[in-house]
Amino acid sequence: MKLERQLREQGFKGPPYRLWYGNLKENYRLIGEACSKPMMNLNHQILQRIDPLLIKIIKEYGKMPLTWVGTRPRIFILDGELIREILSNKSGQLEQVKINPIVRFLITGLVTHEGEKWVTHRRIISPAFHLEKLKRLLPAFSTSCSEMINRWEKLIGPNESLELDMWPQFQNMTGDVISRTAFGSSYKEGTRIFQLQTEQTQLLFDDAHKVEIPGYRFIPTKKAMRRKEIDKEVRGLLRGMIEQRAKEMKTGVATKNDILGLLMESNSKDSQAKGNSESGRMTIEDVIDECKLFYFAGQETTAVLLTWTMVLLSMYPTWQARAREEVFQVFGKDKPESDGLNQLKIVSMILYEVLRLYPPVTFLTRSACKTITIGGLTIPAGVQVSLPTVFIHHDPELWGEDADDFNPERFSDGVMKASKNQFAFFPFGWGPRICVGQNFAILEAKIALSTILQHFSFELSPSYTHAPMAVITLQPQHGAQIILHKL
Repeated sequence: MKLERQLREQGFKGPPYRLWYGNLKENYRLIGEACSKPMMNLNHQILQRIDPLLIKIIKEYGKMPLTWVGTRPRIFILDGELIREILSNKSGQLEQVKINPIVRFLITGLVTHEGEKWVTHRRIISPAFHLEKLKRLLPAFSTSCSEMINRWEKLIGPNESLELDMWPQFQNMTGDVISRTAFGSSYKEGTRIFQLQTEQTQLLFDDAHKVEIPGYRFIPTKKAMRRKEIDKEVRGLLRGMIEQRAKEMKTGVATKNDILGLLMESNSKDSQAKGNSESGRMTIEDVIDECKLFYFAGQETTAVLLTWTMVLLSMYPTWQARAREEVFQVFGKDKPESDGLNQLKIVSMILYEVLRLYPPVTFLTRSACKTITIGGLTIPAGVQVSLPTVFIHHDPELWGEDADDFNPERFSDGVMKASKNQFAFFPFGWGPRICVGQNFAILEAKIALSTILQHFSFELSPSYTHAPMAVITLQPQHGAQIILHKL
C-alpha cells in the first residue's frame, strides 16, 4: 500500500492491488480471450492481442500505467527520453527482473547476471560476436540455408508450387545454423542439444506464466522430472565438448571458427590479461550456461524475424519484388557473401520494419534495486520498470499516423531518423545491455532471405490465419502457411 501510494502521487495509475496475484489473473484471462479468436483482417494492429491489459489500463487511466505482477508493482514507461535513461542505466541501479526458477532451465547466462559477473561475461563474450569474427561463420549460414532450399525444391518436384508452414521450417533452419556455428565439427551433438532445448521450451511454457508457489517446483511431477532429465543431458553434452576443446587448446590445436572456439579463446586471453585469476574468467559451468542461452536466443529470435518477414512480403508483393530485384543486382545467382550483404539497403529496410511491427521480444523489464530518480520521477526500491517494446514501436506519437502500416521507407535514412525520437526503436534492447547477438541475427536473416528470394516467389496461403501471440517470443499462433512458387 505504501508503494502504491508513492507511485500514485507521481501520476502512475491503474487497477488496485489484488491479494497475492495482483493483476495476473485478469491479465491471463484477457490474453486467453484475445487469443481464442484470430484477427478479422490482415493488418498490424496487434496490441490488443499481445497485451490487452496494458491497452485497457491506458484507456482507463492514461499513459502512466501501473499494474501488479503478484506482489510487485510494475510501471510502464512510454516517454522517449525516459526510455533512453532506463536503457542507458549507467548507474547500475536498475537490474534484470528475477526469472521464475523454472524458466532458468532454459534462460541462463548473460541476460540473468548483474554487477561484476555481468561485466566479466560481457567483456569475454563480446569479441566472439564482432562483425569481423562473424564473417568466418558465413559459410555455415549459407550451408544451412542452401540445405533448406534444396529440401523445398525436392518437395516441389515437377510441380510449380508448394504450401509450407514457415514457422517450423525456420525453427529447424535456425537451429541448424546454431548447431553449425556454435560447435562446428561437433554438429551431431549440437543437433541433439537443439532438439532437447526445443522440448524444454515446450515443457516450460505453461508453468512460466503461472504465479510461483514457493516449493512447487520441487514436487517430483512427471513434467518436473523430465525438465531435470533434459537439463542434465544438455549440460553433459556441452561439458564434454567444452572439456575436449580445452584439451585441444592446451596441446596447441588452432582455435576452430565457431562460437565455442571463439568464446573459449576470448576467455583464455581475458584470464591471461588478469594474471590467470579465477575471478577474471568464466568457469566451465558459466560457458555451459552461455551456450544454452545462445541456443535459445539465437534460434528463436531469428526464426521469428524470418517468419514474419515472409508473411509481410507475402502481404506486400511490391516490396517482395523490390527486395528480389536488389538481391539479383548485388549477387545475381551466386551465394550471398559478406561484402554484398552490406549493399542490401532495401532488404535492411524491410527487416527493420518487420522488427518494428513484430519485435521478437515484446517488452523489456528492469527492477529498481534501490530508490532511484529518473527524469524527475522517484522509483522506490522493488518497483519493476517495463518498456513495452511492441507498444512503443506502434505509437503514432513516435512513428506518425501510419504507425500500424508496413512502410519500410521510414528507415530509408537509417534507424536513428526513422521516428520522432531516436530511442523509439529497440528490438534488441539498447545501451550497455543491448543484445550481444544482434549482428549474428541480422546477418543470418539477410543470407536466408536473399537465398529464398533468388529461388522462389511466395504468397499467403488461403489457409493462413493472422494471429500473432507472445509465447516468450512473438510467434504465429496458428503457423505461417506460405505458397512457394519456383522462379
